[in-house]
Amino acid sequence: MKGKIGVTSENLFPIIKKFLYSDHDIFLREIVSNAVDATQKLKTLASAGKYSEQIDALSVKVSIDKAQKTLTVSDKGIGMTSDEVEKYINQIAFSGADEFLKKYKNDANAIIGHFGLGFYSSFMVSEEVEIISKSYKKNSKAVRWVCDGSPEFMMEETEKESVGTDIIMHLNSDSLEFLEETRITELLNKYCKFLPVPVVFGKKKEWKDGKYEDTEADNQINDVAPAWTKKPIDLKEEDYTNFYHQLYPTADEPLFNIHLNVDYPFNLTGILYFPKLKNNFEVQKNKIQLYSNQVFVTDSVEGIVPEFLTLLHGVLDSPDIPLNVSRSYLQNDSNVKKISSHITKKVADRLQDIFKDKRAELEEKWNDLKLFIEYGMLTDEKFYEKALKFFFFTNTENKLFTWDEYKSLIEANQTDKNKKLVYLYATNAEAQFSFIEAAKSKGYDVLLMDDVLATPLLNHFEQKFPESHFVRVDADVVEKLIAKDDLDQTLLTTDEKNELSPIFQSVIPKERGQFIIDFQNLGETGSPMVITQNEFMRRMKDMSKMQAGMSFYGEMPDSYNLVVNLSHPLVKKVMDEKESQLSGELTKLRGELSKLNDQKGSLEKLKEGKKDEEVPQEEKDLLNETRDNISKIEAERREKLEQFGAASPLANQLVDLAFLANNMLKGEALANFVKRSIELIK
Repeated sequence: MKGKIGVTSENLFPIIKKFLYSDHDIFLREIVSNAVDATQKLKTLASAGKYSEQIDALSVKVSIDKAQKTLTVSDKGIGMTSDEVEKYINQIAFSGADEFLKKYKNDANAIIGHFGLGFYSSFMVSEEVEIISKSYKKNSKAVRWVCDGSPEFMMEETEKESVGTDIIMHLNSDSLEFLEETRITELLNKYCKFLPVPVVFGKKKEWKDGKYEDTEADNQINDVAPAWTKKPIDLKEEDYTNFYHQLYPTADEPLFNIHLNVDYPFNLTGILYFPKLKNNFEVQKNKIQLYSNQVFVTDSVEGIVPEFLTLLHGVLDSPDIPLNVSRSYLQNDSNVKKISSHITKKVADRLQDIFKDKRAELEEKWNDLKLFIEYGMLTDEKFYEKALKFFFFTNTENKLFTWDEYKSLIEANQTDKNKKLVYLYATNAEAQFSFIEAAKSKGYDVLLMDDVLATPLLNHFEQKFPESHFVRVDADVVEKLIAKDDLDQTLLTTDEKNELSPIFQSVIPKERGQFIIDFQNLGETGSPMVITQNEFMRRMKDMSKMQAGMSFYGEMPDSYNLVVNLSHPLVKKVMDEKESQLSGELTKLRGELSKLNDQKGSLEKLKEGKKDEEVPQEEKDLLNETRDNISKIEAERREKLEQFGAASPLANQLVDLAFLANNMLKGEALANFVKRSIELIK
């Protein structure tokens, strides 16, 4: 018998054969899955008493014949009669095919899954496909069907000893890779590793006489009853660990696991594992494997599960998700959204249970787990609400506190004059050691927030708790980190600042960043100089590394404050040396500046209340000349002060000490500091 396949679109075969090559290896998943379905149906019939033959050792067999260039998938399932071949293979009649095929011509999953065309995926790799099938029904004749990828087919009666179906794919010249044993093994391990019916490919091998040789035993590639298909009560902790290593043979031990087993309002099973996450956040987000009735579909689950859950490892299996369609379709599917929300809740509940029942274990594993928790809190509002109860702060003494516990610890001593609770933190306990110690000397506690998500996380906390504020310990001098009262400061006049700033500014190499010189009274026992970094600007620069659209801040140079302690004896000594060495020159320049400033003031007073055209040109010229002279004298004074600062061993030493305390003194500058230190203590 010859005939034409009943398709309403002649575009089907060209699309399958040409446009779906980007996904062409899914053909093996489809053909093997069909064989598994046929086998399971026969088992169901047997259990219902509708088939009486032996079914104990049913399996699906995959074989290759390099000489014939064929790849064959054989099963001993229910098989097909000629009428069933006519119905299920020859009549691909579906409405709206043209429009759908145009829209999804580059997405094999969409077409194959939407129309149930799993068998026709074989034409992606074949120049001709044969079906040899014998139905389980009594007195059935075997049937042979052949098609070369055009709508024409040939069907005839044939001989077949056993019930079941053979799909024989005569591979085209572009697909000869599927005659290689290693390639088929790779695909079977990818797509068929956990199918519920044994899948056999070749024979098991053993090492003999310096090479691998086939044994008599069949090589079954799949585990028909993986851990997620079993009830949690039937599994021990070691079973979960063994299954994890079955999935990820080279991975470290997981921290915790969650066994999902839901049958209402949707079906969902699976096991998710919490892996150890490194602080650099370099993680692979393709570690969750998605299955449909134990058939592998994808390990690219972004958009299907919440973003932060893609950091987990494991397996999800649900027949309620239309898994054979495109991912964009999945992301908008109502069942997917329900399952996504449910998984988030189960993960949060599991962590909450561990916190309540095994807090010590959670604390012990916190450093390996915290990035996952933080990522979830930043990206999923529902998870944040639950996670705040089991999130831990870690302080510089390595003690762990929940949010409420830490708030109780610090609120008495770390509430500022504006009733804001100030959370002090360090990002590097070693580099910021001196600042941490200064804070502790005030009775303050300091958090250690040293991971890559610290900055966005504390921004998030400040949005949620506007009465709280996070300040890094080196953002200001310790007296100002938590403002209790207005500080009693003896401030310098502008002129005095203008004479001190150039001394210390001259010592700082420009390549170290931008420095603003600030003068404060920090007491005689305080450090002579302290380098601080503005909290807002530093945070913006940190965020610019993580977020597009903030490059403006990232391109700005680093900006610091060099706080000079006016009360310190060594700073006073520099000031005294300045007066001693430059007294005569400075006195002269001060006198000239005083006269010029008086003259400028008088000239500016003459302009008051007058329009520009009403001011005589002579007065304008004299005012401009006076301003120019002031600028020249100020520049001359600044140059002399800079020369003094650059030549002052003490000024250089004090600035370098501040850099050293911030771990910013390196290379030649550090060598010069050591050399100068030796000279000063001789």
